[in-house]
Amino acid sequence: MSGSLHRELAGGRWWTLSIFEQMGNIGSEVSRALNWRGRNEALSENALARGLELFDLTLSDPRWRPSVCRLREIARAREVTVDFIVGDNVYGSTEESLRRYFDHYAIVARNRAVPKP
Repeated sequence: MSGSLHRELAGGRWWTLSIFEQMGNIGSEVSRALNWRGRNEALSENALARGLELFDLTLSDPRWRPSVCRLREIARAREVTVDFIVGDNVYGSTEESLRRYFDHYAIVARNRAVPKP
């Protein structure tokens, strides 16, 4: 995948991650975009571009095809993110609501990765 910002992930490794890991990683890029917003627009735009690429990789993951609800949620999260960061914020999102949404995925991913005693 030439032109890919995440070559290794786009090469198939992304599809080995759980939905929680995928969305948590997307949230990291969204968080970076939010952190740079208003301070360094180039860095904010780059982080958003990386996040959108990860959204698109997640939407193309064949494991989520059978679940229309899951695909719809991922697509809506992408739409709301773009709407808040570069759009007119017609959904009335806040920076806090975006962070909270993605943080839940990251927390579940982390908790699943920690071995139980």
